[in-house]
Amino acid sequence: MNILVTGANGQLGNEIRIVSKKSTDKYVFTDVLDENEDSIAMLQKLAGKDVNTGTVYLDITNIEAIREIVKREKIDAIINCAAYTNVDAAEDNYDLAESLNTKAPENLAIVMKEVNGLLVHISTDYVFGKELYNTPCKEDQIGTPTGVYGLTKLHGEQAIHKVGCKHVIIRTAWLYSEFCKNFVKTMLNLTTIKSQLKVVFDQVGTPTYAYDLAVAIFDIIDDGKYIDNTGIYHFSNEGVCSWFDFTKRIAEYAGCNNCDIQPCHSDEFPSLVKRPFYSVLDKTKIKETFGIRIPYWECSLRYCIMNLK
Repeated sequence: MNILVTGANGQLGNEIRIVSKKSTDKYVFTDVLDENEDSIAMLQKLAGKDVNTGTVYLDITNIEAIREIVKREKIDAIINCAAYTNVDAAEDNYDLAESLNTKAPENLAIVMKEVNGLLVHISTDYVFGKELYNTPCKEDQIGTPTGVYGLTKLHGEQAIHKVGCKHVIIRTAWLYSEFCKNFVKTMLNLTTIKSQLKVVFDQVGTPTYAYDLAVAIFDIIDDGKYIDNTGIYHFSNEGVCSWFDFTKRIAEYAGCNNCDIQPCHSDEFPSLVKRPFYSVLDKTKIKETFGIRIPYWECSLRYCIMNLK
């Protein structure tokens, strides 16, 4: 297969670069952002000097540009890792968020339908959150986003479904990796430089190591089961924690023992958008459909921090 990856210089895109080394398929990595020197160095450290660090420029809001590269590279599948993910900034940038999170996935779906190809699209737990519940969210649960980010991501899912191409939509949560800016890297820094830190304990979910998600995507495409299993799936690491618990483990695994980490309520950190208080994802469907085994969140976190240190 010839596989095109969008948002290839982000967290998940870079992990797919690593995973793709074991594939016989051809991968074309695209983004609107240039390669980052630090990311290239990390890629080569984790995967060797022969890892594909090249990036082709592609604006996925331009459907003709998508058609051109799909035709030129004879693309059979697209993995869409691109999105507008700044949750707070999205509140003041609805049009931009809608363009990247709704219109762009629709463009990708249209082009994939034209060539009878597959679209793997990454969505988010933020499509949930308005309704109060305390059991893991299933794929058929009605989306009740609390802000523009979640709303536009939900619109993106709906647009793909309406187009009707072969698709696997994967909702994930609390993504982190060795690449780019993320919660783990931020907390590694803060717990090193601060003597005390407050972190919310009343928002509960599950972290997702982007490498584990990349492996799952690779397995789904590689075994071909997606052909008869179009639809929405959930993926995060196993287990449940709060952001406070997550931070405590980050500090512990990194050996940062001098920071006093204290739990606090969400209202102590006013925000433009109300984040979900409980967004644990039920992963039964993806495990049973594709035979995927998912690592426990603490095991994956320890591995990532080992790589970072």
